[in-house]
Amino acid sequence: MKLQVLSALILALLLTQLPVVGKYFAILNTMIHESGHSLMALLTGGEVRRISLFPNTSGFALTGHRSWIGQVFTSIAGYVFASFFAFIFFSLISRGQYKWMIYILMAFLAINLIFWVRNLYGLFWILTFGAAFIWLLRTGHEQVVQYVLIFLASLVLVESVTSAFEVMWISFVSPGQAGDAANLARATKFIPAPLWGIAFFVQALYFALLSIKRVFPI
Repeated sequence: MKLQVLSALILALLLTQLPVVGKYFAILNTMIHESGHSLMALLTGGEVRRISLFPNTSGFALTGHRSWIGQVFTSIAGYVFASFFAFIFFSLISRGQYKWMIYILMAFLAINLIFWVRNLYGLFWILTFGAAFIWLLRTGHEQVVQYVLIFLASLVLVESVTSAFEVMWISFVSPGQAGDAANLARATKFIPAPLWGIAFFVQALYFALLSIKRVFPI
C-alpha cells in the first residue's frame, strides 16, 4: 500500500506537468473545486447557473447569492472542498473502502453532467473521463482498479496543493487576477488577496498532511 501510494503521488506530480495529457487529468480536481463552490451556493440559499471546465485546467462556477455571507462562503469553498475530498479519498483508501471512492467520483460526474456543466469542453471531458472510468470498472483487474483509484486520489491531492500555491503566488504578484482570493478581497475589503491566498495554501498543506498521515502514520 505505501509503495503504491508513493509511486502514485510521484506519477501524479510528474503527469500534471505535461501540457495536454496532464491537464486533461488535472481537470478532475477542477471539477471537484467548482462543485464545492456550487454546493456551498446551494447550502447558503443561492443558486447554481452553470459550471464551465476548460482545457487549461481552469474552471468557473456561475452562482447567485441572496446574502453577502453566502457569497463569501461560496468563494472560500472551492479550494477547501478539493483539499477536504483529497483527505476523504485517502481516508477511504487507507481503510480499503475503494467502493465508496468509486461512488463519490461517479456522483460528482453524474451531478455535474446532469445539472451544472454546460460548456462544450466540460461536457467532452465528463463524457470521456466517465466512459473510461466505467470501462475500467467493468473490465479492469481488481488490483489495477485499486491502483487507478489511488492515482486519482493522489492527483486530487497534488492538484489541490499546487493550485492553492498558484493562487497564493498570483495574489502577491497580481492581486486583482487571483481568482477566488481576488473575489474574497473585493467582498471583504478589509482582508487583502494575499492573506486569502496564504489561507488557501495553508489549508491545502494541512489537509495534505492529514491525507499522507492516513497512509504513512507518523
